[in-house]
Amino acid sequence: MWHLEVPVIDLIIRSAIIYMGLLLGLRAFGKREIGQFTLFDLILVLLVANAVQPAMTGPDASITGGLIIMGTLFFLNLLVALLRLKSPLFRRLSEGEPTVIGQDGAWLNQALAREGLRVEECNMALREHGVAKIEDASLVVLEMDGTISVVPKESDVRKGRRRVHQRLL
Repeated sequence: MWHLEVPVIDLIIRSAIIYMGLLLGLRAFGKREIGQFTLFDLILVLLVANAVQPAMTGPDASITGGLIIMGTLFFLNLLVALLRLKSPLFRRLSEGEPTVIGQDGAWLNQALAREGLRVEECNMALREHGVAKIEDASLVVLEMDGTISVVPKESDVRKGRRRVHQRLL
């Protein structure tokens, strides 16, 4: 139960390789929020998790090995978070850049295709922002986190200083 079947360094290296592979794979997967995952996306993630588990543990099935792998994954996740915070280059590589997908009342079909978006999905996002059709939008942007921002043509947005009012209890 507690006895390791493989050296600690093997578990750490295996976990690091799988973590980095998943990070790169999910980055290549595109800009999608967890809430936007389709059923197919969820199945893919579950199958990948099941498939890579033996690659991380190897012949080891001990609790100690599991704790080492868990600690390695938490450490790597913390390291990636710090790198994203400190390095603009790493942040750009790991998160990408916002993509303009609609401009001046028209969809940019090449951008939609490159991002793997359908017009129907984008029209739904427009409606969620209170814009009936693309012709009523000045700018539509697929943000780095997978959300879609919409700037209506007839926007009441005023430039100015944002004021925050504190409410006393």
